[in-house]
This record gives sequence, C-alpha cells and structure tokens, in this order.
Amino acid sequence: MTIVSRPSRPAREPAGPSPDAVVMLQSVRSYPSVSLLASTTPGRRMSGADARTVSRLAAEATERLRAESSEHGDEVLRALDSTVSRALAGPTGRAIGIFVNAHMREIVRLPVPVTDRVVIDPTFATRDLVRGLHRTPRHVVLLLTEREARLLDGSGDRLSAPARSGFPIVVPQTPARRSPPAVDFLRQVDRALATYLRLHPAPLVLVGTERTLSEFERISRNTARLAGTVTGSLTQAPLTDLVPRIRLVLERYLLSRQDEALQLIDHRRSRNKVVDGIPSAWLAARAERPEMLAVEESLVYPARISDDGDFLFPAPDVDHPEVIDDAVDELIELVIQRGGWVAFVADGRLSEHERVVLTLR
Repeated sequence: MTIVSRPSRPAREPAGPSPDAVVMLQSVRSYPSVSLLASTTPGRRMSGADARTVSRLAAEATERLRAESSEHGDEVLRALDSTVSRALAGPTGRAIGIFVNAHMREIVRLPVPVTDRVVIDPTFATRDLVRGLHRTPRHVVLLLTEREARLLDGSGDRLSAPARSGFPIVVPQTPARRSPPAVDFLRQVDRALATYLRLHPAPLVLVGTERTLSEFERISRNTARLAGTVTGSLTQAPLTDLVPRIRLVLERYLLSRQDEALQLIDHRRSRNKVVDGIPSAWLAARAERPEMLAVEESLVYPARISDDGDFLFPAPDVDHPEVIDDAVDELIELVIQRGGWVAFVADGRLSEHERVVLTLR
C-alpha cells in the first residue's frame, strides 16, 4: 500500500502547532513578550495583503514598545524586526503567530483563523495555539483491510507512519475469500494498537470498508476514544483524498467534546463544583484543583492582577504596561499547568455563566 505524502499542486497548509511548542511558549515569562496574531491565506509564501496586515501589526507593536521604557525594549525591537521579515518571506496557514521577547523568536502557522491583534505582556498570547491544538488534535489513523493494517500518526493535515509502532501488519497472500476478516488477524492488530495507544494516547480514526471496520469494532478493546470512521476502499488513497475526510470525522468528534464539556458542567454544578466568570475562575484555579475550563471562543478580557496574584480586575486601558491584554490566555495557561483541560465552545453557549466556566475536581 502506498501512502502519498507529497503535496498536490495547491499548497497544503502547514500543520498546526505541536503540544511541545505550545508548552515551550507558555513556559517563558519576560517583559516585554510580543505576540502578533493575524489570519492569513494558506500558501507557500505570504500574500501581499497578509504581509500588509502583519506589517501593520508590527508597526503598532513597535510604537507601543517605543512608548515604554523597559529593560529589554531595544533588544526586543530588533528581534521583532528580523522575525517579522522572516515570517513575511515564509509559508502561511490559516493564521500566523509571531512571538518575540528577549529570549525567543518563534513563528507558528495556525490551522484556524484568529482575531488580528497585538499583545504585549509578561507572557505570550497562546490561546489561539491551544485552540489550534483543540481544533486539530493529534490523532491516530488505522487503515485496515482484511489482510493488511497500517498505522499513521496525525497532527493538523500531516500524517506519517510512526517508528517502532508494530505496524504494518500483513497477512501472507492467499487466494481471495468472501468470508469475514480473520478474527485472529484483527485481534493481532488490536493488540498492536493497544500497545501504541498506551504509549501515545490520542483519538482514533478507522479507515476501511464497512464490513472490515464493523468486525474490528466488534472485537476491539481500544475504541474508547474512537473519533469516528472513514468507510470505503481508501486505504491506498493519497493524502489529498484522505485528509479532508479525516478532518470531517475530527470536527464531528470535537463537537461531541463540546457537548461533553457542557454535560460535565451540569453534572458538577449539582455538586457545587462549578465557578462562573473569569475573576472567580482565576481565584479558584489558583486555590483549588481545576478540572475543566470551558471558554467561549471569542472572549477577550483585559485585566489587572492583584499584587498577591489571586484577583483579576477588568481594565479598559488595554495599552497600559500593567494591564494584561487578555486574561483568558493567562487563565488557560494556569488551568493547564495545574493539570486541567480546556474546552472551547461556540459563542453564546455560556452566556448565562459570564462566558467562562471552571469545574473543580
């Protein structure tokens, strides 16, 4: 079986941020940390219109930095100029993030559009990176026929065969039969899949004919995180045909995760384990054990943080150096650092709860 990994004529947009990249950006604290975020058109090189948008954001950041007097201001200005120049000459996804401070110069292509903005804070604005991970989660794809099983590891639109996975598994060639797939073969596949998922947990997508997948699902012990199936004779299809169908499966799966988050909120509320609103969620995330943070996708909350770090106060003067441009980013990072998980939900789904809900363990 051949898995085609070469892009088709239209440029395949770059894969989204990796979890390691997000953790790295979240771990750095240094003022000023500049984040430029802009929606772009996917391509091998940034378009003129997108370049003008990024340049405008860079000019805004430069003006704000020059108006402040900070220890690393001049160094960050030089780094910002060189990093933006590199971004303008490079490929684009559906959005781009440029992250610069005295220690880092990072460019991240995002698989989801963003609100164009400049953020200058002690930390980088990583909410859209987390949202990108949420929208295009790492996933595992099992391509299955009656005689062959292959495994691919996916991130964004990128699929590749992992090393040391126990796959592919191939049954020696014999005359074709119309009987159901051999159970022994499927059990062997399931054992190898169990080993891989135990070491690399992720949502699972199955690809194959309806009969083969039905038989595999009947005997498998590893479908607890089954995101869905792609049925048809597609195990030899090029990625340009396979990836869009897998993306649809993942989108449906993520919608079910949104519903799961809302159900969890209802369940925890009956036990008085729910906190509404950013200020209350911030304090609870610091003082208690956060479980899940649900946030409406477009929410932005400029704020000041109290000297002891426990309290947030809304702030209208966003450009002031003491104001956190978006406390939602800070809250997301805090919840993740303390072992919780994040669910982004459609605007309006949390309108009765101040657009943010934190559940507690």
